[in-house]
This record gives sequence, structure tokens and C-alpha cells, in this order.
Amino acid sequence: MKIPGIVIAGTTSGVGKTTISMAIMYGLEKRGYKIQPYKIGPDYIDPSYHNIITKRKSRNLDVWLMGKPGLIKSYYKNSKDADITILEGVMGLYDGINGKNNFASTAHISEILDLPVVLVVDARKAARSVAAIVYGFIKFSRNIKISGIILNNLASERHLKFVTDAFDSSIKLPIIGNIYNNKKLTYHERHLGLIPGMELNSEDEKSIVVKTRSISENIDYDNLIQIIEKHHKSTLHESNTTKSFSNGFDENKSQINQHASKPKILVALDKSFNFYYQDNLDLLSERVQIEFFSPIADTSISPECAGIILGGGFPEVIADKLEKNSEMRKKIKKLVDDGIPIYAECGGLMYLTKSISGFENRKRKYKMAGIFDADTLMTGKLTLGYTEGQLIHNQSFLKSMRQIKGHEFHYSMVIPQCKDIKMIYRLKKGKGIIDGKDGFSEQNCVASYMHIHFINSHISKNFTYSCLEYMRKK
Repeated sequence: MKIPGIVIAGTTSGVGKTTISMAIMYGLEKRGYKIQPYKIGPDYIDPSYHNIITKRKSRNLDVWLMGKPGLIKSYYKNSKDADITILEGVMGLYDGINGKNNFASTAHISEILDLPVVLVVDARKAARSVAAIVYGFIKFSRNIKISGIILNNLASERHLKFVTDAFDSSIKLPIIGNIYNNKKLTYHERHLGLIPGMELNSEDEKSIVVKTRSISENIDYDNLIQIIEKHHKSTLHESNTTKSFSNGFDENKSQINQHASKPKILVALDKSFNFYYQDNLDLLSERVQIEFFSPIADTSISPECAGIILGGGFPEVIADKLEKNSEMRKKIKKLVDDGIPIYAECGGLMYLTKSISGFENRKRKYKMAGIFDADTLMTGKLTLGYTEGQLIHNQSFLKSMRQIKGHEFHYSMVIPQCKDIKMIYRLKKGKGIIDGKDGFSEQNCVASYMHIHFINSHISKNFTYSCLEYMRKK
């Protein structure tokens, strides 16, 4: 069964895909449609903004991380009660894992799910040339169904007239959005992009909604809906009923608390650690009881805890607060010595080193948990890309896993202080920690720069078994 939807793609990164995707979500919801948001590619931050607008958990769709079957399964499972799906693209429409084909690009995902594309074009520094850019995108791959255009950052009505005149002679696609340049409608960014939703307060969220509403008024929804209906050959029914969706984290909590026999897993969730794929949390909650904790604010750990997960995030931003909470750092160190299973990614890895330094020219080293004999230094140099690793150390709960796919995205480097530190993965693809290797292992604690999607790996299953073994031994 087809699910009506649309892909919001861009000619490049930074053309306004997130703000325009949110505006379309907002506008369609106001017209009575139930919207399920998605973010194409490995991104934790943009989905948190989708959540603010739709009050539904946005999901990631990435064929490299999830595999084609996993991607399709997630899409249909999470879209079944929605009227329309809105997929925000990644980078430029055709930008994927390499320059040879569309693999893992926005175009690839639109083809897999058979969804039409609306192309966002930044018209800020061009006029007639905008038509040439769009013409090239249309002709580049005839398998991709570009069905409409949104012009962003227009300077004036005169500017718009220049562009539309150029379209009249060569582009037959409808322009379904004309958005004028307005600096007041932009969002604040940091070194990894937008500020995560977890760090926003209620006033920040209200401001986002106000800005989104303003942008949404520039979209031609009748034309947009016509594109969706025409492609799917179905009639979308409008519904004026409103369904409230509770926070996905809380849903997981309520579901798993009914099954006391499952091991209790603590998942770090605060301003420092909040990079989690919602699908990963959902998959975990089928096997374990999830309880959230804060390495910033909490000083105790539940005695029933059988495992800990430390996701990515920004431990460098408030490293002083993480250092100050020495009780939590000591407790985690003791639990590692006791053999508790711990899985950490990126920000979690940084927290488990001896120190973090270098953020915004801070020369001081902030003490961290000290599980691994290594220090973290913020460099200002971006490491970004997909990864593929082969297991070289199988004494942890990873056991006999052969290969694993993920991605890395950080502005730091982890510097080992001893040569015999245990490394986990030899990378076929990606940079890792040092010398083409990624991941540390100590006792039953595993930490790496690599972010992994659980739907296409055995990590969640192996981690759960290890937690069960730990629980039985206590």
C-alpha cells in the first residue's frame, strides 16, 4: 500500500530545507492532515525541530546505515496512521556516498519509496541562472520525479519576475513557494549545525513555531497537495480531528515498565547527550526497560541498572558541569570495574576519556570519567562521513560481529596516552580515532566515534544479552 508523501530536497546544503520542510509540515497540519516527518541521512538535530512542529517523533531514513529492507520497514511501520509523509532531504538532491551514483542520496531514497520531489533553490545570488540550475537537476536523472520548485531567499518581486520569466521558456514545473529573504526568520547555529531541540527552552520553541508559521504562508498548498495526489493516484481525505501524541521517550517508558523481567538500561539524556535515533530506542525498548538519566544532574544510579548507553551530543559545551558531577563519574568508573555493559558513541566516547579541552579556545582540561587512557581535544576541524568497520577485538559484548556500518560527525580528536589501548574496529571506510581504527574497549565497556543504527546490526541484541548476564551475576 502506498503512503502519500513528498520529499523536500535542495540543490545544495544550506538552501533552507529544514525551515521549509517544517513550514510545509505546519501548513498541512493546519489543513487537517496527520503528518509523519522524516529526515533523510544521519542527522540527529533536524528531527528534533520536526518534533516541535508535528508533536510526532521524526525518524531517520538512511540506506547505508539501515539497509534497504530496514529503511522500508521503518518507513511503513511509522507512517501507517499518517495522511502524508514529509521527508527532509540531506545535502544536495544527488549527493550520496560517492560521485559515481546516487547511492544513499536524497534522490536514492525518493526512488526507493517512489515519492515525488520538491526542489528548494536558493535564488539569492542568481536570477535567470536559477532556471538553468533547475533544468540541470531535472535532466540529470530521469528516474527522479522532480514535481515542483520552491524559491528561497528572493530579494524582491522584481527578482521573482526575472526568475519566473526564465522558467516560462524552459521549465514546465510549478513554482509552489516564493520565500523572500528575511534574516529575522533564521535559526541560531553552532559548530555542528542547529542547536539541538533538547537545549531549547519554551520561549525558543515558541519562536520556532512563530517563524515556521510565517514561512508557511508562502507555500501554495493546493498545488502541493495536487502533486502528491497525482503521483499517488489517490485522494487524500482531510480530517479536522486532532490526535495528541505523547513524547516517544515516555511511551517507551510506560511500555517497558509492564515487563519487570527485562534488564533495566540507563540511557543518558540531557543537554550533553541527546543524539539518539528514535528507531534505536524503540528497538531497545522491545528487549529492555529504558530509564533515562543525566550525567550532568544526577548523582546516583539505580541499583537495578544492568547496562548503560551514552549517546552522542555536546559534552564539550558544558564540560565544566560534567566535571563538577564527580559522584556520577566515580559511579560509572566503579560500574565499569564491576563489568557492567556500557555502549557509548561519539560524545559518550569523549565523556569516557580522561579529559576534554579546547572548546572555544578554553585551554583548561576538564576531567571526565577516565575509563580510557586518552584525552579529547576539540580541533575546529570537521570529521564527517560514512564508516565501515571490521571487528578486531571481540572480548566485549560485540562478540563475533564481523562488519558494521555507521557514520562519524565531530570536531574533536581523541588522543590515546598508551600504545596498548584496546581498539575495536579496523575501518575500511572512515577516519576513526587513530590510524584507521576506531573504538576502545575496557572490561565490558565499548566506546567509538562511530554512530550506528540498530536496525541493521546485532549490537542491540548482543548488548541486551550481556546485560542479562550481568543482571544474573549480581
